[in-house]
Amino acid sequence: MARHKEFDREDVLNKAMEVFWCYGYQATSVQELVESMGINRGSLYDTFGDKNSLFQAALAHYNETVVTKAIAHLEAPGAAKAAIVNHFYSLVNHAVADSQRKGCLLTNSAVELCSHDLDAATRISANLQRVENAFKKALVRAQEKEEISSQHDINALASFLTCTLQGLQVISKVNPDPEVLQKIAEVALSVLK
Repeated sequence: MARHKEFDREDVLNKAMEVFWCYGYQATSVQELVESMGINRGSLYDTFGDKNSLFQAALAHYNETVVTKAIAHLEAPGAAKAAIVNHFYSLVNHAVADSQRKGCLLTNSAVELCSHDLDAATRISANLQRVENAFKKALVRAQEKEEISSQHDINALASFLTCTLQGLQVISKVNPDPEVLQKIAEVALSVLK
């Protein structure tokens, strides 16, 4: 007879996501995961498979929770230039308030893994594409409302904003100085004319 799992999958997955987010994939041991998740190794392996499968599930969970929440205002009906500006300054405020300097799980994982882990690269690329697509939607609406020039290449601009946003995440880990991060955001947003 199969034993009943006595934990909430979503809850333990969220805990695993936080561990990977704080320490990265390579620096996280299975022991740290089971301790943080509050489950035993058998339950981890039965529920998620190996460490890599758990990491892939954690990336998916990050996309479904953190990314979805972060881009919601970019995808909202009518969201345009103001939503993009607010997105950048919201990220700056979050980075400054983040005492752990976690940055972005996608960015951290891209730097750590993408050159040698095709599964991680594929998932991270898809998640970043989601952010870029949210920028595209807001940029199209900004053009329609004549808030930005119709001469802008929306695809290039969305890629630029996504890249800059990820760069801000990296810089905030090294130097969370609000003035520095605000200036970076101001320069990036100056293209929205």
